[in-house]
Amino acid sequence: MDLPELRRFSLGDLPLSGGGRLRDAVLTYRLWGERDAPAVLLPSYYTGTSASQTGIIGPGRALDPERLLIIATDLFGNGVATSPSHRNGREREAFPGVSVEDNVRAQASLLDALGIGRLALVQGWSLAAIQAWHWAAMFPDRVEAILPVCGATGCWPLNRVFLSGLRAVLEADPDFAGAAPGPGNAPRALRAFGRVYAGWAYSPAFWRDARWRELGFDGAGAVLDWWERDHLLWDAHDLAVALATWEGADLARATGAPDLAAALARVTARVIAMPGETDRYFTPEENALEIAAVARGELRPLRSAFGHCAGAPGRVAADSAEVEKATRALLPA
Repeated sequence: MDLPELRRFSLGDLPLSGGGRLRDAVLTYRLWGERDAPAVLLPSYYTGTSASQTGIIGPGRALDPERLLIIATDLFGNGVATSPSHRNGREREAFPGVSVEDNVRAQASLLDALGIGRLALVQGWSLAAIQAWHWAAMFPDRVEAILPVCGATGCWPLNRVFLSGLRAVLEADPDFAGAAPGPGNAPRALRAFGRVYAGWAYSPAFWRDARWRELGFDGAGAVLDWWERDHLLWDAHDLAVALATWEGADLARATGAPDLAAALARVTARVIAMPGETDRYFTPEENALEIAAVARGELRPLRSAFGHCAGAPGRVAADSAEVEKATRALLPA
């Protein structure tokens, strides 16, 4: 179906949880459906945008715009919402850290402006799954259900180690610090970033059993080349800012709770968590700990050889079908 227009919601100078403000902050978003229908929020994932959700939206789908109002938002730092690539000089170099809770509060302000009080569902993959958990804990009275796919409540220790390695790849390139705004602005760093990321994104079986054929690739090298090309579409400083958002995700801090268990005790929404069985940095074990701490939680692992990418919207047909079943289970009939 046609991609809806990109809309802009101006927030002015946005106060940030870590101190300071994001000057002239703009949250971008897209809408599908009718305003008086049950509302579904789809936050954007890392290296995703509001346009990246189109593969899971359409007539007859679980996310059907003929019976739902679907709001897809962009993440600060993703190059569409306010990002380093929109700034020059010292403003770019001093772009502030924006937390997951900052993004969620901005999304809540947008929903207020749209007259949406309660959400039938918040659904998201990866970093968007973290945002879904934050919605359920920060605004429990506004969320009926969440579907976090291949994600977690925040950044667990191994996940943080993985991200620190990616950050080191960017910072090792002498062109990174002074790179001018724009896609591909630190090409050596971006190519290396894509190749390193690919090694974490899929499972050992994906590479060993040549499962890349199912995604249309003719060899493992072609997969790595695709990841290089994909990351060359990004501004390296945008990637770094969004990476820091992910790396700093902490549900206890976001809610003011003393620990994660206390933060999760705030969640009243129904939760279906769908970790990838072979995900190497958002693990099923950590998802199980999280689900055990909520009142109405269910664990439905994606039994897939596609690792973290099993849950990517529309990427792997069989895995996407399982996610769609969970979406239907959580939405009103």
